Amino acid sequence: MITSATSTTSTAAATSGTATKADPATDPNAAQDRFLKLLVAQLNNQDPMNPLDNAQMTSQMAQINTVTGIQQLNQTMKSMADQFSALQVLQGASMIGRSVVTEGNNLPVADGVGKGMFDLSAAAGDVKVEVLTAGGQLVGSVDLGAQTQGRHQFEWDASKYAGSKEGLRFKVTALNGSTAVESTPLLQSKVVSAGADGGLLTLDLEGGGTVTYSQVKAIL
Repeated sequence: MITSATSTTSTAAATSGTATKADPATDPNAAQDRFLKLLVAQLNNQDPMNPLDNAQMTSQMAQINTVTGIQQLNQTMKSMADQFSALQVLQGASMIGRSVVTEGNNLPVADGVGKGMFDLSAAAGDVKVEVLTAGGQLVGSVDLGAQTQGRHQFEWDASKYAGSKEGLRFKVTALNGSTAVESTPLLQSKVVSAGADGGLLTLDLEGGGTVTYSQVKAIL
């Protein structure tokens, strides 16, 4: 569920101010009440010639205390998880309007220039970037020569390309001699909203994609 900063804050406030009705199936107090009723019924209907001894009663009470303790622990952990998830969304709201770097090979073009970045797992003696259409047609390239290990940026002059700028992507080829060097294409996008999914903070990006916070490589 994607939530803007404003709606997130109001939702969190509404949630904190609303009492949650206990579920009889998991409420520890309800479980204890059911146990006591069963125990009283058992005592009322026990065989007078073979009454329930103290050890049996103590064992049953220990069992219900254990079950009740586990249920209370589960409720506490669930409450903490819900609060942590809400806190994550509130923290994510502070990232709205900021740019983040994630994995992606899309090549946005602005003012006739395509800008992209990538990571190299090791130094390479020859690095080349190929610009492709959405259908895989090669429309341009950039020779970057030797590059060190780490993150690098590049620019592609798109002023001579008359085709559609939508859907352009890039591919990095890096060699160290005859050995290929692993590269990871990166995409810079602006965060437009924050939300939570399965207890994980998610960020909605300007290009339409959604990523989890763990997928963010850098915040600019």
